[in-house]
Amino acid sequence: MILCLNVELELKAEKDNAEVRVEAVSEYQAIVDAEWEIIYRKLQLIENTGAKVVLSKLPIGDLATQWFADRDIFCAGRVPAADLRRVVQAVGGSVQSTCSDIRPEHLGTCGRFEEKQVGGERFNVFAECPKAKTCTLLLRGGAEQFIEEVERSLHDAIMVVKRAVKNGDVVAGGGAIEVSVYRWLGNRSQRLRWICLRTSANEES
Repeated sequence: MILCLNVELELKAEKDNAEVRVEAVSEYQAIVDAEWEIIYRKLQLIENTGAKVVLSKLPIGDLATQWFADRDIFCAGRVPAADLRRVVQAVGGSVQSTCSDIRPEHLGTCGRFEEKQVGGERFNVFAECPKAKTCTLLLRGGAEQFIEEVERSLHDAIMVVKRAVKNGDVVAGGGAIEVSVYRWLGNRSQRLRWICLRTSANEES
């Protein structure tokens, strides 16, 4: 189960010029305890959903990361909005802006989730997604210019297929039109020559 959030899961730092006036140490401790209680309540609500993967557009602090790790839950914070949107489109569910009232239909699913090391980077791989209509291609090469050229060529090929599927008409390229014209003219010239020969033969006879 995959839960996508737009929630900050860390102890919030005091803002500039923030001021809290207390008259006793116990009152200050009550404020600190309230802050911890808020984040622990959020984490408990997330655990109660049964999610095994938690992604958030906002930061996930060390406290929440350790909490999830102790319960065998993978988490990642500061996920780009575009990536989070693609994950939701593939696994289902929806992005939640609160930790309360999260229902099963808000969570996504996938057949397999794993972290993979590719070169010097780590990737989170969602496989066997029920709503996925796309695939991910990882391009590797010896130099950046080669990768950019491969990416451009791949993009051109995908756009050709996209337009062919969308429009339903295909115009051949790469000299195909010239070859067709040549063949058409060749057939006509042979037919005209055959007519001329037959006409001249009839005249001689």
